[in-house]
Amino acid sequence: MESVTLADVERQIAGGFRLLRFTPAIEALFTRDYAAHRVGLTPIWALVGTLIYDLAHFGDISMMADVSQRLFLARFAVFTPFALFTVIALRLWPSARNYDLLAIAIGTLGALLPMAVGAGSASPYFFAYQTGSVATFLFFVVALRPRFPAVLVGLFMLCTIQFATTGLSGAFDPVTYAGIVTFYLTLTVFLGMSAYFAEHKERLNFIHQLRGCLLQAELQRQSERDELTGLLNRRSLARIHDRIWRESGRDTQAAVILLDIDHFKRFNDIHGHIEGDECIRAVSRCISRAVGSKGHTFRYGGEEILILLPGTQAEAAVAMAQAIRAAIEILAIPHHGLEGSGHVTASLGVASGRPSATSFAQLLADADVALYEAKRQGRNRVRRHATPESPAPAIAGISS
Repeated sequence: MESVTLADVERQIAGGFRLLRFTPAIEALFTRDYAAHRVGLTPIWALVGTLIYDLAHFGDISMMADVSQRLFLARFAVFTPFALFTVIALRLWPSARNYDLLAIAIGTLGALLPMAVGAGSASPYFFAYQTGSVATFLFFVVALRPRFPAVLVGLFMLCTIQFATTGLSGAFDPVTYAGIVTFYLTLTVFLGMSAYFAEHKERLNFIHQLRGCLLQAELQRQSERDELTGLLNRRSLARIHDRIWRESGRDTQAAVILLDIDHFKRFNDIHGHIEGDECIRAVSRCISRAVGSKGHTFRYGGEEILILLPGTQAEAAVAMAQAIRAAIEILAIPHHGLEGSGHVTASLGVASGRPSATSFAQLLADADVALYEAKRQGRNRVRRHATPESPAPAIAGISS
C-alpha cells in the first residue's frame, strides 16, 4: 500500500474503470487481493465442484448407458485428479494469472470430457444429456469467478466444445442444432454481462475499501504529527517510548536530546508570529535531516523539540546533538532581536541511560536539567547530564 496514495485512489474513483483496469500501482494491489481470496477458496470449490461433477455419473448410467464406462474413467480417472492438481498447484504457485489459467482449464475439461464421450453414444437421450453443460457454464462463471478476460476466453472455449460435439454427434437435425446454438449463445451473453458487472462491483468495493484504509492511515498519521512542523507529537511520544522501554534489553542504552530555540519569544516579538512559525518549521526540517533514521523527533511544546535515540550510547548522542546545533547555526536565520548580525541558535541538553535501570520520565528530567545548564552558560551549546555511571566529560565544544 506504500506505493499508492490517497490522491491516487481519489483520481481512480473519479476517472472510473469501465475497462476493468486500474492504474498499475492500484491494479497490483487488486491482483494481490484477488489472488489471495480466490486461492483461499480453491479447496472449497474443488471439493464441492468435484463431488457434484462425479455424482453426475448416475445420470451417465441412466442416459448414456452404452458409454457409461468411458464416462466413469473420464470423471474419476481424469477430471478428479486434475481438480486435485489445481489445488496443489495454486498452493505452490499462488498468483492471479495461474488461478485464471487453471479456472479456464477446469471449465474446459469439465465440459469436454462428458461431451466428447457422449458424442459417440447412440443413446436417444443425448439432447437431454447435453443440457448438463449449463451447469459447467454456471460453475465456471459464478463459482470460479476468474477475471473478465479469462471469463471471455473460457466462455468461447466452452461454446466451441458444445457446438463441435453436438454437431459432430449427428444426433440433431439442423433446426434442433440451431436451437442449441442459439440457447448457448444467449446463455454466454448473459453470463458474460453478469461477469462484467460482478467484477466491476468487486473492483468498486476494493477501491473504496482501499480508500478507507488510506484515510484511516492518514488520520492516524495526522493524529500523531504536529500540524505546524510535521514532527511527531506528544501523543506518539507516549506510544514510541513505551515500545522502546518495553523491548529494550538489559544492557541496551537509550538517549534523549531536548532542544530549545534560543531567545525565541524575542524572535516572535520582533519578526512576528508568521516568521516565527516559519523559523520553527525550518529548524524542525534541519533536525529531521540530521537525525534521519537514527531516532525519533518530536515537537515537545512551543519551541522545544525532543529527539529520542534508542540503542544509542552517551557519546553518540552528544555527537548527534553537536551536529544538530551546528546545522541550525549554519541555517543562519536572521534574528533582529539580538545585537549585531545575530542568527537563530539552539541550546541542547543530553541525557542517556539504560531503560532497564531508569524510566523515560527520569531521562527526560535529566535532559531538561542539562538544557537549563546549557542556557545558563550562554546558550548555543550542548550540555550533557552527568550521572554516576557517566560523568560529563570535558570535550571541546561541549559545556560541562
